[in-house]
Amino acid sequence: MTQPKRINPLEQILREHPVMILDGALATELEQQGCDLDDPLWSARVLLENPEVIVQVHADYFRAGADCAITSSYQATVDGFGKRGIGEQESLKLIRKTVELAAQARDDVWQEIQGGVAENVIGNESKGEKRPAVAIGKAASARPRPIVAASVGPYGAYLADGSEYVGHYGVSDEKLTAFHRPRIAALLEAGADILAFETIPSLQEAQVLVALLKEFPDAYAWLSFSLQDGKTISEGTLLEECARQFGSEPQIAAIGLNCAPMEVVTEAVGVLSRASDKPVIVYPNSGEIYDAETKTWSGQGSCGSMSDASEQWVAAGAKLIGGCCRTTPHQIGELAKKWRK
Repeated sequence: MTQPKRINPLEQILREHPVMILDGALATELEQQGCDLDDPLWSARVLLENPEVIVQVHADYFRAGADCAITSSYQATVDGFGKRGIGEQESLKLIRKTVELAAQARDDVWQEIQGGVAENVIGNESKGEKRPAVAIGKAASARPRPIVAASVGPYGAYLADGSEYVGHYGVSDEKLTAFHRPRIAALLEAGADILAFETIPSLQEAQVLVALLKEFPDAYAWLSFSLQDGKTISEGTLLEECARQFGSEPQIAAIGLNCAPMEVVTEAVGVLSRASDKPVIVYPNSGEIYDAETKTWSGQGSCGSMSDASEQWVAAGAKLIGGCCRTTPHQIGELAKKWRK
């Protein structure tokens, strides 16, 4: 298979660092900033109403130590915006904007780091939130320049009914291809360093996305599945089978999981590590339970800290670690402290 001409951005970072630190939940932080996400567009609604808050949240994660921001395009699609009466060209402009906002935050924070200037505390102090920033100095100078990963959420995210945790859409490959193609093209045109095929619940959708990626031969993507458990993706295919099927794809830079509870991560990482030589990426949620009908989270979340659990994940073979729904800059900061010694 032909290798992309561009350098794999994950490979660049992992060549010099044992672990790459991803960011955490975007929507959770947007809600903390007062954004109303009770909408089929979810966090993409903020693109329309208050994009400056998206920049702020991305910057919080970069200051906490993240090597990568995942854009606000998870639920930003031509079809979804179309339901709000937004035309195709304006929709594509909004999708490209998600990359521009993340890049703006990255460039601003990187300039702070290079200049040796950073706040000791980040967050919304008016709400009593205080989150420690990663120290600027020797620790920061060892950081790689962060990258921007453009989120390509599943078709189920557009449906806004929790289907990304089920995966049985009952639609054809052609429909999925037509749905995903314009967003992928727009995100790459905007300058994304890598695509994040994330919360993918089915083998069918993964196959469609990987086939589409070949239309953009210089692009890379990571492929991250939603899970039933530590061995099975959401629609029932064995995780091992998925890893074997895509493990030889040159444009797939990493394979893993996201938005699963921490309790299943170690087992899943072991499965992935044994089935493929690709770097393993994991960004679990808090462990709380999501109700697709009410669009709310409940429960206490996972026991133990993400930072402590990451030791097991790395021992099992994980190379890229971050957080998904309900995780915070504080947790990403703790991961950065552990793995940026």
